[in-house]
Amino acid sequence: MRESFGLSAALATPFDADGEIAVSGVIAQARHCLSNGCKSVTLFGTTGEGASIGMQERQQVLAAMMAAGIAPSQIVMGVLVDAAEDAAAQAREALAHGVRNILLAPPSYFKNVSDDGLFKWFAAVFAMLGTHARDVIVYNIPSVTMVPLSISLVGRLRAAFPDTVVGVKDSSGDWPYTETLLKTHGALIILIGDERHLARGVRLGGQGAISGMANLLPREVQAMAEKGIDDANVERFVGELLHYPVIPSIKAILARMTGDESWLAVRPPLVPMSKDDCDKLFAVFGALFRAKAA
Repeated sequence: MRESFGLSAALATPFDADGEIAVSGVIAQARHCLSNGCKSVTLFGTTGEGASIGMQERQQVLAAMMAAGIAPSQIVMGVLVDAAEDAAAQAREALAHGVRNILLAPPSYFKNVSDDGLFKWFAAVFAMLGTHARDVIVYNIPSVTMVPLSISLVGRLRAAFPDTVVGVKDSSGDWPYTETLLKTHGALIILIGDERHLARGVRLGGQGAISGMANLLPREVQAMAEKGIDDANVERFVGELLHYPVIPSIKAILARMTGDESWLAVRPPLVPMSKDDCDKLFAVFGALFRAKAA
């Protein structure tokens, strides 16, 4: 029986005053998450502003993480680009260093594309990866990409690339879709991106999560991701969080929790959360997780 995927923190990316990645901060946050219940960390996914992080920066951070003693088997690499050539280059670099998985989003510039077109795009990426192609988790996050991955497309990818496509991260927030995905493709690693559906999905066979909330509450999300235990407070807070831009909000809460205001920085075109909005959201966080907020 294979080991369950468990919880991976969708690591937030800290930036310094010059807008460069604060590499020591990435390492510190990764260590915090790994020592508090996460089996892995995901670099440069949605929460990590991965669409704004270029190849040279990715290489620098990955090398620094490994030099700091974080094993490649504890790292998932997000790839969020449109050109198949760029996607293959980013994935190949990470896979060559032995990372655990690639989290691969579909191309998102063109909208209303067909399953046939998406299948051909993924096939082109895998062809360019060649012998490096392995352990790819395809990423369904239509609220961001506007490009949903249909149940039938997942089936086509699974059938055509059984040694490459190993799972799906579903951040659709659409429970009927998630439930159908679990029932139809339960042999794959199905990860639930919306924490409001996480415990329920795990009880139906989901293998865990790649979670932005794990930056803030790794132990709580671990219980949901590995044991399928409901956590009404986490679910309520996610509902509140979604009233605000998610990435600046998570970073603002991290800034309040750590006392390190550098966490407020985001990379353009994003802008930091306003103080008033942060005060409102942190008040909810503090009421739900008082010990964490102290």
